[in-house]
Amino acid sequence: MSTIEQSRHLATAIPGPKSSALIARKSEAVARGVGNTMPVYAARAGGGILEDVDGNRLIDLGSGIAVTTIGNASPRVVEAVAAQVAEFTHTCFMVTPYEGYVAVCEHLNRLTPIPGETRSALFNSGSEAVENAVKIARTYTGKQAVVAFDHAYHGRTNLTMALTAKSMPYKHGFGPFAPEIYRAPMSYPYRDAEFGKELATDGEMAAKRALSIIDKQVGADNLAAIIIEPVQGEGGFIVPAEGFLPALLDWCRKNDVIFIADEVQSGFARTGAMFACEHEGIDPDLIVTAKGIADGLPLAAVTGRAEIMDAPHVGGLGGTYGGNPIACAAALATIETIEADGMVARAREIETFMKARLGRMQADDDRIGDVRGRGAMIAVELVKSGTTEPDADLTKALCAGAHAAGVIVLSCGTYGNVLRFLPPLTISDELLEEGIDVLALVLKDL
Repeated sequence: MSTIEQSRHLATAIPGPKSSALIARKSEAVARGVGNTMPVYAARAGGGILEDVDGNRLIDLGSGIAVTTIGNASPRVVEAVAAQVAEFTHTCFMVTPYEGYVAVCEHLNRLTPIPGETRSALFNSGSEAVENAVKIARTYTGKQAVVAFDHAYHGRTNLTMALTAKSMPYKHGFGPFAPEIYRAPMSYPYRDAEFGKELATDGEMAAKRALSIIDKQVGADNLAAIIIEPVQGEGGFIVPAEGFLPALLDWCRKNDVIFIADEVQSGFARTGAMFACEHEGIDPDLIVTAKGIADGLPLAAVTGRAEIMDAPHVGGLGGTYGGNPIACAAALATIETIEADGMVARAREIETFMKARLGRMQADDDRIGDVRGRGAMIAVELVKSGTTEPDADLTKALCAGAHAAGVIVLSCGTYGNVLRFLPPLTISDELLEEGIDVLALVLKDL
């Protein structure tokens, strides 16, 4: 249990003097392109609280972008990491391997909703794992084209920027991008409603729209893989209409196309299931994971059907730091904590509370156009009063007001108008309620 007092407390204005001094140092030392959401510098964190260098205690509704799912400095993770550091920090698994890497892969093979014999490979980041999933799919199928979806986010490396939909800030000025990447329309129920209720609620119809474009513009004979986030992250926490994902998977199976589920943000209990795919009962060919896998240490993975994962030649997958022993120790402790402490059920409790509370706010304020998400991955889409027109300015102001009041919140969405909530599953009901209270007051003032 965290030793940080689990209460919001503002000892100074945000930012305080020590954070302000560090902001000045950052501007002199760090490249301008590395931005910050909050003007505070962290000193400690745990439970549902982050404490900054000035002694301000902030309610954490961001989890470092869905990374510290089981809370910062989780006891089992701290113990496991300390023990591993004392033994060795690195040997490179490709040179002299170690048990931790194998054990993480065994757990991933057990946990991911892929039937039959499975294999895993470990990497450093979500972007790196996505790139390797594409490499694996291309090797197995002998085909090159890959389809991603509107509003998708898959990373910041060259190939993953090509897969990512949003230009600013992720792609602008960084091209040319990797070729043979195509895009299809996503099922986005709130926005699809503008074209008719049936399209917004019928996932099979939305899939038919996407597959028609894929057939015409790419062709199954050229297509190695479809990659999709079961719940889109940076794109706006979009949950596709029921039936959309199964229809895509069915088409992939009939046409020898690999179905890759990008569960980097939605995996490891975040959505009220161990993986978001489970909500619709689909079994992807490959699943990409990262973020919540190791409670803050850099680790990512690709897990999939054995015959697909084993397609690349020996030496074709890997990397110097992939599956670092310290990160593997953290991952094993993270998985143990999720399973032993009932974190999947806790995510469902958070969903029930947040949707009820945000739903009441929506009923009283038509600037909240939509409340959506699964588990502890919840969003509100903000619009101009009386319309469905995205209101990015209101979203920015609401975030700024919450930050000044000591609540860490994040925005996202193609239109910059979505407020997303990613609280650690260890947060108390009291802190969760207080965080939403603060947001409600700020929104009312705006």
